[in-house]
Amino acid sequence: MAGYIEDRWLKKRPDKQTGKRERTTLYGKGLRYRVKGIPGVQDRSFATSEDAKQWLASAKTDSGRGEFVDPRDGSISLDDYIVEHWWPGRTDEPSTAGPLRSRIWNHVIPLIGDVPLKDIDASTLRLFKAGLLRRVESSTAEVIWGHLTSILNSAVDDKRLLRNPVKVHRSVKRPQRAEKKAKAWIRATADAVRSQLQERYRFAVDLGLGLGLRQGEAFGLAEEDFDFEAGVVHVRRQLRWDIKGRPYFCLPKGGKTREVPLAPNLAARAWAHFRRFPPVACTLPWRNPEPPATTLEEKQRKPITVVLVLTTSHGNRIYYRTWNERSWKPALAAAGVLKVVGEKLQHHGDRTRRYPVFELSRSDMFHVLRHTYASVQLEAGESIVSLSVWLGHSSPKITLDHYAHFVPGAGNRGLAAMDAWLEQDHQRKIPEKSLLMGWTSQLTMKPQVKDLIDCGPHMNVKDKETARGGLAVNVVKC
Repeated sequence: MAGYIEDRWLKKRPDKQTGKRERTTLYGKGLRYRVKGIPGVQDRSFATSEDAKQWLASAKTDSGRGEFVDPRDGSISLDDYIVEHWWPGRTDEPSTAGPLRSRIWNHVIPLIGDVPLKDIDASTLRLFKAGLLRRVESSTAEVIWGHLTSILNSAVDDKRLLRNPVKVHRSVKRPQRAEKKAKAWIRATADAVRSQLQERYRFAVDLGLGLGLRQGEAFGLAEEDFDFEAGVVHVRRQLRWDIKGRPYFCLPKGGKTREVPLAPNLAARAWAHFRRFPPVACTLPWRNPEPPATTLEEKQRKPITVVLVLTTSHGNRIYYRTWNERSWKPALAAAGVLKVVGEKLQHHGDRTRRYPVFELSRSDMFHVLRHTYASVQLEAGESIVSLSVWLGHSSPKITLDHYAHFVPGAGNRGLAAMDAWLEQDHQRKIPEKSLLMGWTSQLTMKPQVKDLIDCGPHMNVKDKETARGGLAVNVVKC
């Protein structure tokens, strides 16, 4: 049978003359008993034979089930595990990798990076959560908590932990973001903001409102994506930037392309925009702006040329941060959506420029146009399933979770039913569509029965419960 215990201090066979086991050169040095011979399990030493026997039995059982985890492998700190094992294996898109790395290196590692994996317990998680909520908002804390969960799941797969501490210690709940309903603009607000934008950027509002596009999808839209004959727009790519601000093209969120119906009036606005501001060709890397290091990466990142419908006045592709600060927010302020709360100075050589500082309002950024598109579709009675496809959601459930409050009459049917249930009318009426309605009117009743029914509303019935739980009627008064 695999697995045995070795006594490091005494020789295995006794001396032939004395009958006693002689001491080895290791006598008195280190732990005496060593467990050896278990396939796939590193040897381990113990001070007493009883401890060695218990660990041997447990290790053999876990090894046979394929569940053995050596506690020594969990002695690595969380910081070292992330840097040496977890992060090098990530293959995220640059636009995702940058924020992900920032959150982990700025929050996870400083708070619990020096804790060994095997020592992450409920107390450690509670302290981490408390420290995290002192640093960031609850919505960001929830995202970072998800990153830690993913890291510890990988540690379980790597046989460094038997179970994920986040899932085992249920007394520690993950941070919960405050529930916020998606916000949609009314038509007057959308028109006011659109009118305050530069003329060449007004079509961006049309794309957000008319197609439900994300900002990167609108900035990456090409002239060839408009199929005017079929009446659809093909959403095939988005324009993104890595953490260094380098632009590149990639697939829309979730790696899914889609087709969105093109309204005739939006098509007319598209033609007008193309004539007024001709699309400009732009060549950028695909998927990753980093220079390729291998032949495969060179093939995967081969630059593509896209004739963009939205460009700057200099004929370049749009940089989202500059557009948000110099075009979008000033338009919001001019339309009365945002307030100017200060001013900042920027020095450019000998020149100093003054720029307004606007109040923070994430709910009024470009994504609000996507929410408005969804609200208009749902209020018109469009199917949740169709809307989910047009928005590029992975399932209709996501669409319903985000936009259920836009469904017309949501809750009104249930409210009307409950109001009818609680109606203060003790005279039960037979519904008009009931099968009994016509049948009861055709009954032939004796005069005594008819008189009894007529005086029903004025009856006082006295009853009492019998010893066996039945109901006995004692007196009836009319």
